[in-house]
Amino acid sequence: MMHPDSSRIAVFGAGYIGLVAGACFAELGHQVAIRDIQSERIRLLKAGDVPIYEPGLGDMLARNKDRLTYTLDAAEAVAGADVAYICVDTPPTPSGDADLSRIWAVLASLTGATHLRAVVVKSTVPVGTGARIRRALDDSGLAHVAYASNPEFTAEGRALEDFMRPDRIVIGADNPAAARLVRSLHHGIPGTVETMDVASAEMVKMAANALLATKISFTNEIAALCEATGADITHVTRAIGQDHRLGPHFMNAGLGYGGSCFPKDSRALRALAANTGYSFQLLTAVIEVNELQPRRAVQRLKTALGTLHNHTIALLGMTFKPGTDDMREAPSTIIASRLLAEGATVTCWDPMARPQPDTHPWNLTHRRPTISEALTGADAAILVTEWPDLATTDWAAHRHLMNNHTPVLYDGRNHLDPSTLHTAGYTYISTGRPTPQPHTNTTPSHTPPA
Repeated sequence: MMHPDSSRIAVFGAGYIGLVAGACFAELGHQVAIRDIQSERIRLLKAGDVPIYEPGLGDMLARNKDRLTYTLDAAEAVAGADVAYICVDTPPTPSGDADLSRIWAVLASLTGATHLRAVVVKSTVPVGTGARIRRALDDSGLAHVAYASNPEFTAEGRALEDFMRPDRIVIGADNPAAARLVRSLHHGIPGTVETMDVASAEMVKMAANALLATKISFTNEIAALCEATGADITHVTRAIGQDHRLGPHFMNAGLGYGGSCFPKDSRALRALAANTGYSFQLLTAVIEVNELQPRRAVQRLKTALGTLHNHTIALLGMTFKPGTDDMREAPSTIIASRLLAEGATVTCWDPMARPQPDTHPWNLTHRRPTISEALTGADAAILVTEWPDLATTDWAAHRHLMNNHTPVLYDGRNHLDPSTLHTAGYTYISTGRPTPQPHTNTTPSHTPPA
C-alpha cells in the first residue's frame, strides 16, 4: 500500500545518476520504475545485483525492493507514473557540445503518456535545453504536462549521502505548480531548496562543476610554481583552505580531475560559450592545465629514469578516483598510453576498475590482482588513484620486489609521506612538494694527530 504522500516515478536511465536517484526516491517512500535500454543491466538489477559500484547502493536497493521495478520497456515504466525523470547520459560530441540524443529518445517514448503530471530532467544539459524540451512536449500533445529541471550534485563514492543530505536542492520550473511537485518528491530531505527558472537551474549545474574544476587546475598551477621555488603545496593549500572565503575542498595537487562530470561539463560550457560568440578563456586554460597533468607526470618519471624504453612501470590505481569503479576520463588511461608509447611495459593494480580489456591501452597492459604483484620486477611505480590500501602498504618490504636498488615512486596524488618513502629506499617524487634529498654526513671526518 502506498504512503499517502508518495508518488509513482518513472526513472529513465539506470546508470550512476538514475540508479542512485531511483533508489533514494524509493527510500523516501515513492514507487519507482527504472528503465534502461541495456538488457544486461536490467537483468542484473532484477536478479538483485548492482551493475555499478557505489557504496551502500546495493543495500538501499535491497531494502526498498518492494517499491522498485526494472524494465526495458518505456511504456511499462511510465504506466501509471505521475512523474518521468530523465537521467540518461549526455556524452560530448566531437565539437564539445553535449549529445542529447538519448534525451530526445526518452521524450519520443513518452508520446501518449497524457496521464503524466511532469517531466523532469536530472541529466546535465546545456542552458536552453529546457526550452527545447518544452516545445517538444507541446508538439507531442503533452502541453498540459509540466516541465522542470532538477540537476544532480552527487559525487561518485558518496552519492547516496549527497542525495539524502544535500547542500541544496535546485529546481528550475516553468510554473510554480511544477516546482511544488518536484519539491514534494524530496519530502523528508533536509536542506535548502533553491527554486528558479529552468535556464538558471541548467546553468547552476554547469557553472558549479566548472568552478570546482578551476580550483583543481589552479592548485596544480601553484604546485608547479612550488616545485620551481622550493615551496610545499601541502602547506600552501592547508593555510589557504582555512580562509572561510575559499575553503579546503578541491585543492589537492596531482594528476587533475577525471570522471563523467568535470571534463565533459567543462568542455560543454566552453562550447556553449563559443556557440554564443563568447570566448571563455579562463575555462579554456582550466581544461588545458588539466590535460597536461598526466603527461607531465610521465615526463617527470622519464627524467628520473633517464628513459622509459624497456622499463617496467607499475601503475597503481586506475579509476578516476577511489570509491568507484568508473574509468571515464581517468588520468590512468592517458598515463598508460604514454608509457606504452615510450616503450615501457605496464603492470596495473586497482581493486575496483572495470576497463574494457580489449581496447587500447588496457589490451597492452598487464593487470595484477595485488599491489605486490604489480610491483614485482618493476623499475618504477606511479600512484594514480589514492586508494586507502596504498597508504597502509609496507613500502620498505615492497621495495625488495622491484628491480632497482633505489626504485622511483611517483606519487601522483600526494597520498604518501615523502620522508617515510625516502627512508624506505625510494627515489620519491610528488606534485608541488620538495623531493627528499639523500642524507649526507655533514660531520667532519676525524683526522688523527700527526
